[in-house]
Amino acid sequence: MIRRPRRVVPAVVVASVLATVAVLVVVSLVQRLAGRAELVSYDSLAARLHATTWDSGWVLAVGIAAVVLGVILLSIAVAPGRGVVVPLEAGDGIDAGITRRSLRAAIADAAQSVDGLERARIRLRRKKIQVSGHTGNPVPQTAAEIGTAVGARLDRIRPGHTPRLRTSLRTRTPGGRR
Repeated sequence: MIRRPRRVVPAVVVASVLATVAVLVVVSLVQRLAGRAELVSYDSLAARLHATTWDSGWVLAVGIAAVVLGVILLSIAVAPGRGVVVPLEAGDGIDAGITRRSLRAAIADAAQSVDGLERARIRLRRKKIQVSGHTGNPVPQTAAEIGTAVGARLDRIRPGHTPRLRTSLRTRTPGGRR
């Protein structure tokens, strides 16, 4: 039930590059038809391409760059991304899941319920959840309370795989940042 993310960033980059090239071609064509100076001159581009031979260094460099870019884009498309949905424990034969964003918000809410904690930062990894808290008053049991509160919330949510929980607490002194 692990839904994988879409590869938006590489798709947007490729689409932007292709759209830019298409706009340049259209603008140059319209300028050529209107008899104006072209943004990208077709004649100079065609003359340069006709003068280039297959054994030229530029052809080899562009070919290698195209192959490398293609392999990078292919590996990005094939490699699995981080799951968007975290599966929950199966109960009564029903598959269910929670989005990573909702799980992070639930853990942050549980951590914020601890007295004395000013803010919490949650990092979700595949096998580990790290909760970093910031507080103004150094109370030694606060880190343990954060672990207990987050552990209780995870017990209520019941993810399919229970990750290790790691908490850390930073205290801010009145005169400085930490």
